[in-house]
Amino acid sequence: MTRKILVVDDTRNVQVLLSDFLGSQDFEVLTASDGCEALEIVHDASPDLILLDIMMPNMDGYQFISHLRRESSIPVIMITAKQQEADIIRGFDLGADDYITKPFRMRELLVRMRAVLRRAAPRESKDVIISVGDLSLDCGKHEVRRDEQVIELTPLEFQILEILMKSPGKVIKRAVISMQLMEFGYTGSEATLKIHIRNLRIKLGDDLDQPRYIETVFGLGYRFVEPVE
Repeated sequence: MTRKILVVDDTRNVQVLLSDFLGSQDFEVLTASDGCEALEIVHDASPDLILLDIMMPNMDGYQFISHLRRESSIPVIMITAKQQEADIIRGFDLGADDYITKPFRMRELLVRMRAVLRRAAPRESKDVIISVGDLSLDCGKHEVRRDEQVIELTPLEFQILEILMKSPGKVIKRAVISMQLMEFGYTGSEATLKIHIRNLRIKLGDDLDQPRYIETVFGLGYRFVEPVE
């Protein structure tokens, strides 16, 4: 099945360059020049992956992904000339799945895209449901519920939660989590992992002072809290 890629960039040359390259790699490519146009395409065409510039008129990349994450977990790779750590953190905070800076090599972009798509794809363990306390994680549906409420997670957040929920009460070192995530194409550092853990906690409604779900074990890693019987 041909994957749909939405390229969101206000520079026509970038749109043409990415369209030609990705088209040669058997992707179907859609283009938008700002966030407003991109949202319309998302609603009409349901792309499999979005390549998102930040600096655009009308609605920039940050505003777009904020709107998108209220309704969809479509994976997003931010592509931008902004290289400051604060900009990268902000992108991940808003729900980006990966971040690549201009200028970039097309082959590197392709590897990153395939990795993100692989993370987002349903896996073979269709009937596996992990339940700990009031949280349940359905690997087949790629769905997390707290009681009956569905919690929207990015593919990477889902993988992190799955790793932790598989071993409740046990400390999982940050390096171990990062290595396991590499199987799904994760290329971030342990420092970046902290950002994803924080976002995951926020979505779960966790209390950082008295965590119900994810506990930080300082100097080591993280532990999924076992429910008190």
